[in-house]
Amino acid sequence: MLTVLVDYDSGNLHSAEKAFQRMALEVDGGDILVSSEPEDVLRADRIVLPGDGAFPACRNALMQDRAGLYEAIVQAATKDAKPFFGICVGMQMMASMGHEYLDTPGFDWIAGNITKITPSDPKLKVPHMGWNDLQIDNDHPVFAGIATGDHAYFVHSYQFDVTNARHRLAHVDYGGAVTAVVARDTMIGTQFHPEKSQSTGLRLIANFLKWAP
Repeated sequence: MLTVLVDYDSGNLHSAEKAFQRMALEVDGGDILVSSEPEDVLRADRIVLPGDGAFPACRNALMQDRAGLYEAIVQAATKDAKPFFGICVGMQMMASMGHEYLDTPGFDWIAGNITKITPSDPKLKVPHMGWNDLQIDNDHPVFAGIATGDHAYFVHSYQFDVTNARHRLAHVDYGGAVTAVVARDTMIGTQFHPEKSQSTGLRLIANFLKWAP
């Protein structure tokens, strides 16, 4: 089995690669490859799309700057229904529309909008940065061994406002509910960084590598 972490110069992939390699060894999850080549995405059994930075810049880097890469991801994740994992902005790009700096279309895989976090408590700063407790809304195989109250690490100013509540698997409380995990069909996405979330993140990565939707 091959899992490809898509490299499109949006953030440092080193820690994510190490975390996926570690858990692949533990659960016999096959090989982990970091690649920007469309042909690697097409031959992969699983696809991971990370992302750091602003929504429009990440989208342009993926969809305009690398010929055929976005099309390969669409083919693999939607037409071939291979398990897909979006991380941080990689998760946000699964939405219908992003509203960071300017209105920017997303993949429209999960209906909803990327909107600025607006905590009800003015003492809470944006970006939302640091550890927070997951509140699980809908069960999913990637949550095996993970429970409400487990911690994950966040760094973000915008969040995924999902249209259908069934697509929000978990949230955190940050002056209101902030989406933490989304899913539909063979796709999942986390707003937090699993590679930085210690035991919770590593377990979620392992569960993704074992997931057979």
